Amino acid sequence: MERSEAYGFSAAMSGAFLLSCLLFAAINRRQRGPYMDEAFHVPQAQAYCHGRFLQWDPMITTLPGLYLVSVGVVKPAAWLFGWTGSVVCSVGMLRFINLLFSAGNFYLLYLLLLKIHLKNKAVSAFQRILSTLTLAVFPTLYFFTFLYYTDPGSVFFTLFAYLMCLDGNHKTSALLGFCGFMFRQTNIVWTVFCAGNVVAGKLNEAWKTELQKKKDEKISSKKGSFSDLIRILQFLIKYFISPKNLVTLTALTWPYIILVTVFFVFVFINGGIVVGDRSSHEACLHFPQLFYFLSFTVFFSFPHLLTPAKIRKFLLSLRKHPVQYSLIAVVSLFLIWKYTYVHKYLLADNRHYTFYVWRKVFQRHELVKYVLVPIYIFAGWSVADTLKSKSIFWILMYFVCLLAVTVPQKLLEFRYFILPFLIYRLNIPFPSLYRQLLELAFYIVVNAVTFYFFLNRTFQWPNSDEIQRFMW
Repeated sequence: MERSEAYGFSAAMSGAFLLSCLLFAAINRRQRGPYMDEAFHVPQAQAYCHGRFLQWDPMITTLPGLYLVSVGVVKPAAWLFGWTGSVVCSVGMLRFINLLFSAGNFYLLYLLLLKIHLKNKAVSAFQRILSTLTLAVFPTLYFFTFLYYTDPGSVFFTLFAYLMCLDGNHKTSALLGFCGFMFRQTNIVWTVFCAGNVVAGKLNEAWKTELQKKKDEKISSKKGSFSDLIRILQFLIKYFISPKNLVTLTALTWPYIILVTVFFVFVFINGGIVVGDRSSHEACLHFPQLFYFLSFTVFFSFPHLLTPAKIRKFLLSLRKHPVQYSLIAVVSLFLIWKYTYVHKYLLADNRHYTFYVWRKVFQRHELVKYVLVPIYIFAGWSVADTLKSKSIFWILMYFVCLLAVTVPQKLLEFRYFILPFLIYRLNIPFPSLYRQLLELAFYIVVNAVTFYFFLNRTFQWPNSDEIQRFMW
């Protein structure tokens, strides 16, 4: 990092942290007590603060990573600064842990952008810092910086594991992946993603060697026709049935294999992936979750994905391959018809934005969910098109992990889309400076509206005296 870039990055990070602290103070003045899921997380963390490590709220569904880290930070700080009484592990102090995670995420996002786009010399220092700032204030993640939720810590350890994986420190990456797993069990998918990065790299090397042997076959290692994909599948089968290749991959990815094994042992002993209340978190094949994620991605990346050039390119692709797109449309309609689930929380809790998205869009008419298929197809094509700079094996690996982390979820919850979105956004090529500025301005507006509604547009339920607030 050059000195000018270091100064610019420090200024951006310090400024963002200062503004976050001011917003943090405003939110804590308005909402002093635990809100929503904090009603479970805060008492559990306070029990740990008082040394009651065997106490557990059965309504909590995640492992105790957040509470262990909180105690590990708050207790030494209380001893160092002489804090006593109710201030130790208070709601505000516990929420501040996530503000620290947010600062860590800012730094990790910058390092990841630097690492992933290392070979792109056309990207300026200002663009890197601007993209870091934009991703750091990504609305769905940024909102939960100010509440005592698992999301900022979950993102921190997962991004840290990804960075260590790209640096080749796989044992450290697996250890950090375990920390991420302790925050949210589904993060095991991103451990598989890290291992998949290693595997995709070796596959790409072997594929290029294969192409050199068959120069007469014009096969692209990035993208291609349906026949090219058949050849790639044949290559994968040939590669993975080789004991030598399997031994090589095992030697490279054994730390991740151990962690995934630990995960399966946990699932076997626990009787499932969820800890605590399982009745509201049943796994199912909810394939439309993939469509919701793709739509979510297009919404938050519209400066890059909803451009006239992109739309023209999609229409051209549609005209060139009508049979393939017709088949995709039929499969999508079938998946929506047979595998659409509506969680009871989605219909009952009018504090979440998903409640209004479902009511205003999907509940307008029973055919709406089918009418949206063309939008889903465009969203899927657009996301795949922006990843074309990656190898075909990386793209396949990413989409497999995306399916694994979204499809089993019955509840439509935007928080579940944070990590797959960030991984996607980190790996697409840098857009023009104008589009980057437009993206940042859009995020700032969304955040401003979100916090305005949360702080000022409160309401009450008929059977409760508690103040209710809108949130992601």
